[in-house]
Amino acid sequence: MTPVELYEARRRLGLTVTQFAHMIGHNQTNVRRMEHAEWTNTRPVSRTTERLVRAYLDGYRPDDWPQEKE
Repeated sequence: MTPVELYEARRRLGLTVTQFAHMIGHNQTNVRRMEHAEWTNTRPVSRTTERLVRAYLDGYRPDDWPQEKE
């Protein structure tokens, strides 16, 4: 998953950086880095994170899914 794909996924899901970070188990700084290629220059988005994001895009919603933007 490229930085642009990750950013677009977050936007499609309607999540803030804070909400998205919580849902994928990262902190806000890491999400910003992943979305802007700072992260992927040193290591790719993990397969686990990519699978989780793709599940969210396919409609999966855990019980703690944010109900609205903060």
